[in-house]
Amino acid sequence: MKQGIIRFAGAMVAAAMFAGAAQAAEYPTRSIELVVPTAAGGGTDAVARAFAEAIKPHLGQPMGVVNKPGGGTAIGTADVAKARPNGYKLGMVVVEMAILPSLGLAPFKTSDFTPIARINADPAAVTVRADAPWQTLEEFNEYVKQNPGKVRVGNAGTGSIWHLAAIAYEQKLGSKFNHVPYDGAAPAVTALLGDHIEAVTVSPAEVATHVSSGTLRTLGVMADERARGFEEVPTLKEKGIDLSIGTWRALVGPKGLPPAVVEKLRVAARQAAEEPAFIEVLERLDLGRVFDDADAFQASLVQEEATFKALIDELGLRR
Repeated sequence: MKQGIIRFAGAMVAAAMFAGAAQAAEYPTRSIELVVPTAAGGGTDAVARAFAEAIKPHLGQPMGVVNKPGGGTAIGTADVAKARPNGYKLGMVVVEMAILPSLGLAPFKTSDFTPIARINADPAAVTVRADAPWQTLEEFNEYVKQNPGKVRVGNAGTGSIWHLAAIAYEQKLGSKFNHVPYDGAAPAVTALLGDHIEAVTVSPAEVATHVSSGTLRTLGVMADERARGFEEVPTLKEKGIDLSIGTWRALVGPKGLPPAVVEKLRVAARQAAEEPAFIEVLERLDLGRVFDDADAFQASLVQEEATFKALIDELGLRR
């Protein structure tokens, strides 16, 4: 009798595994929810919606965007981590996914997710008012070195990627900024336009309109290569400062997604990233076009998380 029960239980487990594999092979059979951890109308939202439209023909099912902002992206990102690992709830996450855990501001860690693809990346950039006394990055750097704590640099909130970018920058200079937090990059740029601060370290995309109109000037970008649309602006590395840091947007799922589901999403994500309509949106918004498949994204994620943790621990920013 006991052996019969064991055989029956084994058969049930095998049947369940077969059913799960069959469902994964047929995936997707219905619409997919794409959680965006920021408010509607911003750059991440625009990228997510364009990507959702671009991936639809490659999956054969619609992908609906659901905005779940709050907690510096922690709320929406945590919602993805808690989802059933069946591929029907995914997330368009941002770099803060690798920052918030080390700050003690997230109920998740990067290992709680299945990386699928990184589809965008943008460096931090040093931007000042056009009427500022610094015409070049060298002049700005020299002033900061000679006047520690005097230059007010706006960021998107304490612990945000733009805050950490400014901290990393001042460390390379061996000086200090006066860090001023705002509720997002846009308010920080507005403060710069209003002459309430001297600089921001947000992405080129977030200042592009004002640079084009002649009201702001970008002095340098924190990247390995010059930014598209800002080809005349040098990198910090060109000026002897070894610093590359910035934001990104990526497609992830909860931990434990079936391999067959992951493979379908990986292939479809690459195809979507090559769709002309999606590329046009990135170019129109002055956003960097980058594609890292799951393996490359995972490796980069591990490295970035370690870098951010070391910086946060050094500065005592954990709450």
